[in-house]
Amino acid sequence: MSIETLKERMPSYAKDIKLNLSNIASSTVLTAQQLWGTMLASAIAARNDTVIASVAADAAVHLSPEAGNAARAAAAVMAMNNVYYRSVHLLSDKEYGAMPARLRMNAIASPGIEKADFELFSLAVSAINGCGMCLDAHAQELTRAGVSREAVQEALRVAAVIHAAACVVDGEAALPEARNAA
Repeated sequence: MSIETLKERMPSYAKDIKLNLSNIASSTVLTAQQLWGTMLASAIAARNDTVIASVAADAAVHLSPEAGNAARAAAAVMAMNNVYYRSVHLLSDKEYGAMPARLRMNAIASPGIEKADFELFSLAVSAINGCGMCLDAHAQELTRAGVSREAVQEALRVAAVIHAAACVVDGEAALPEARNAA
């Protein structure tokens, strides 16, 4: 599997997704580690085996083992945090927001790579998982670290395109004509 293989799987109605997969894979805004770590974390967050395998195959060429682990850690810890913090934010009783989360999040404090890169991975996963509270927190951390708005926007674009590719692959697999052909 590879991004090229994933692009070939895109049906004609998803031509924009196919083109955007090419565009994000050749980003000039993010470093290679930022780009491929964001892509890998986003693919894991999008939860589609084909997309994960495709991105992981190409990411392995561009990421150190530490960066690959950090992308996986961002997807894992944000899967937990996004549910918790999104829920606390949505509850009308704001006292829940003042209570300690009591969730282990050591990966955030010590990701094994540049903190700003890990924050980009976490931002992308938070976008996929729809946690506004986490998006704000990661964007603020990125601003404090001197990361440009263009880089933040690029990480969000990566998340959007990877998520869309996963939706297309899932949708195609669920369509009756696809199931009947299998």
